[in-house]
Amino acid sequence: MLLLIFPAIDSSRLQSIQDAAPGLDIVNAQTLKQANEVMPDADAFYGKMTQQLLSKSRQLQWIQCPTASLEHYLFPELIEHPVILTNMRGLFSDVIADQVMGYVVMLARNLHLYRDRQRSRRWAPVGNSDAKTDFDQAPGTLTPVDQSHRHLADCVMGIFGVGEIGSEVARRAVGFGLKILGVDPHPRSIPGSLKMCWDLDRLEEMLHKSDFIVIAAPHTPRTENLFDHRLFGQMKNDAYLINIGRGAIVNSDDLAEALEAKEIAGAALDVFDEEPLAESHPLWDMENVIITPHIAAASGRVPERHLELLCENVRRFNDGDDLLNRVDKESWY
Repeated sequence: MLLLIFPAIDSSRLQSIQDAAPGLDIVNAQTLKQANEVMPDADAFYGKMTQQLLSKSRQLQWIQCPTASLEHYLFPELIEHPVILTNMRGLFSDVIADQVMGYVVMLARNLHLYRDRQRSRRWAPVGNSDAKTDFDQAPGTLTPVDQSHRHLADCVMGIFGVGEIGSEVARRAVGFGLKILGVDPHPRSIPGSLKMCWDLDRLEEMLHKSDFIVIAAPHTPRTENLFDHRLFGQMKNDAYLINIGRGAIVNSDDLAEALEAKEIAGAALDVFDEEPLAESHPLWDMENVIITPHIAAASGRVPERHLELLCENVRRFNDGDDLLNRVDKESWY
């Protein structure tokens, strides 16, 4: 059997793949011309598949996508082709969950606002910018400052997309005392975190009940532009939206309008429907919005895991074993 790799990978990674499947023929194509020439004899492929390359195939059985996301990878001919497609989901769950909880703590405790005020050397508690610590009264008296800082154990987190990332977010959130709700097209339980998530028809009910909404779903035809003005209107006006899923799920313009109208309290966003976010977009100027540049999955551990998963699937293919992370191409995940 023959594995075609294109674009070419570095010699160290190539050696790891060769070590994982002794006896498997591997062509690390240096040019598109070479890839096109080899494709008719390829049984497996790793890299960026295109319509042109796929049209050259005659016996292709398996494609390994180098990413977890598939909206940029799939095209009609690939969806219709009988080839098995696998992706790289599962590499980032703990890393992205850490990022989500960072957002949650920042929003609940107003840390993003205090960071801004630190730059101008302002001592100004949120809720009463003139307040000073009063040791005669505090902490027995409930103050506007107290009311402006959320107690996480009193909050509900709703997770849209309870896959590997959403499940890991739930596990971490429970450690902070949050109560968990979840919505997913494939209802499941998360031991120790969620007895059973709801089907998609209960999304609005989850929005009504949640203080933090976390989007951890993939970009599919069903989720594209799903979070728009109508859904923001279903959220509590003191709730926060967190998106570490896919930017195309949230309409950024509608979100900005909902924030300006104070329909929701704020947002933390790592992904956007257009990236980079335009410098003129109003989200940049909103103090109740945290923006990060699509880095929630950044970690020194991820490249190691990526290579391990790739090598494991190459080994499995060579040995005739079941492949990890098989994709439903029509559903895009």
